[in-house]
Amino acid sequence: MKLALRWHVLLIGFALGASGAFAADSPKPSIQTTQLAQRPGHAGIASANALATEAGFEVLAKGGNAFDAAIAVASTLSVVEPESSGIGGGFMATMHVASTGRNVFIDARETAPAAINPKDYLNPDGSPNRDTALKGPLSAGIPGEPAGLVWLAKHYGKLPLTVSLAPAIRTARDGFKPDSRLLGAIKDEQTNLQRWPASAAVYLPNGKPPAEGEIWRNPDQAHTLELLAQYGDSGFYSGETAQKLVDAVHAAGGNWDLKDLSSYRVKERTPITVDYRGYKIITAPPPSSGGVAIAEILNILSGFDTSQLDQVHRIHLVIEAMRRAFRDHNDYLGDPDFVKMPLDILLSPYYADGLRQTILPDKATPSSMLSPTSGQDPGMHTTHFSIIDADGNMVGITSTVNYILGSTFVAQGTGVLLNDEMDDFALVPNKPNVYGLLGSKANAPEPGKRMLSSMSPSIVIGPDRTAVIGSPGGSTIITQVLEGILAFIDGGDAHQVVAHKRFHHQFMPDVVSVEPGAFDADTSAALTKMGYTLKDREPWGFMNVVIWDRRSNKLDAASDPRRPDGLGKVQ
Repeated sequence: MKLALRWHVLLIGFALGASGAFAADSPKPSIQTTQLAQRPGHAGIASANALATEAGFEVLAKGGNAFDAAIAVASTLSVVEPESSGIGGGFMATMHVASTGRNVFIDARETAPAAINPKDYLNPDGSPNRDTALKGPLSAGIPGEPAGLVWLAKHYGKLPLTVSLAPAIRTARDGFKPDSRLLGAIKDEQTNLQRWPASAAVYLPNGKPPAEGEIWRNPDQAHTLELLAQYGDSGFYSGETAQKLVDAVHAAGGNWDLKDLSSYRVKERTPITVDYRGYKIITAPPPSSGGVAIAEILNILSGFDTSQLDQVHRIHLVIEAMRRAFRDHNDYLGDPDFVKMPLDILLSPYYADGLRQTILPDKATPSSMLSPTSGQDPGMHTTHFSIIDADGNMVGITSTVNYILGSTFVAQGTGVLLNDEMDDFALVPNKPNVYGLLGSKANAPEPGKRMLSSMSPSIVIGPDRTAVIGSPGGSTIITQVLEGILAFIDGGDAHQVVAHKRFHHQFMPDVVSVEPGAFDADTSAALTKMGYTLKDREPWGFMNVVIWDRRSNKLDAASDPRRPDGLGKVQ
């Protein structure tokens, strides 16, 4: 009965919301503009590693803008935080160009190789083969980050790549002291790294992980970055680097070819924009699912006067909105170049009205009543950084190699750790991936197709303040960013927003993950009585936020206190 009700709600949305305010993606994105008369006069950067933040400021000091700084931060993270991101992976960027007021989304997501064969990801009994989906060259999509960095420099930056990539090249060549997170990741994945000689050579020098305080270098990645800096796209997607990548992948049983690399293209797409209580949220469109889910949740919540509710009932409504948005995430979303999605409907306020009517005021809606499925615990990887420069240019970039240290496969002679993003496809329909997310045919793998992502880099513009916000965290990215946006709207400064205690629901498994301290005992008891299953979980995420208070014209930058290695800085 509940499943039938859900389809009735969707049909109502089609009938009432066909001319809604949200347009589906198109090959030529429309220009969205948000004019802000002021300029900050100084810059703020928040990233997951102090070396990356300082690299961004180094490039700004050389005359660069936020987009040049983004190149420096992303490429330095590739060197110093390979457990989370790198030039062997991809990124998504939500940006504001101050000179024109234009809001733009850059899709540098990975793509499936032409020779993709879904059978490679199945065991003989038809169950998902987690090893080929997560480890080794078959798990790797064609990287998008190098092309994305070139695109930023060519279309939005002020400096040549040789300048913007210089900090990363220097760090890879001269070395740095790995932080505790990278050392821990290498130790955790040591057995997998040992499977491939090039991986062991880079990450297990002398046959073991680097020691704490030891200088660690990646000269092959320095050379790969030098070729990218000198030749742009052709320095990675053709020539020496491309040949090394393809040769290494083939030698280890993978299926890339040179055309997969040479045909890769960055996509500019129209950001999703949603208005919520006087704030404009500019966020990620498909192939990210994050912006759709965030907008759908905010549309549902906008119909309630949450200021008149106690904490328990506010949390109840947020969880129920999360549940419904993640259900739609699983069913409808995929690469917009391959899949026709009902975005006009999913993002319509009329559709939100219908979903709102299915929420009971004092009782949880079991996910099994919406549709029976299964899931796992979401994981915690990827990286995010936020930048606002002196002119008011803004960049939020979420970058990833997917799971910890990606595929753990380094292509011989490149220093490039390849992603394991193939697992983000619905390799086996309606079977969960490593983050517990389910998928349908909309996210099935096809040659050249981009896998669905949860990355949700966002810009929030309010009457007096502006924020650039995002986080890693697998499927929890969506709820982290949502809760960060709500904390910002409630008046939180950058440090309060990144420190805000978190909870998460993703439809399946039908549990609410709860960070210690998020709920007091009375709140937990009341939610349990409503029918929720609460699951305590270690703190998650690595949010990085820059806030511009336009009243005082001051910037505030903060990195998540749950991880001590990040740096939010204003100067």
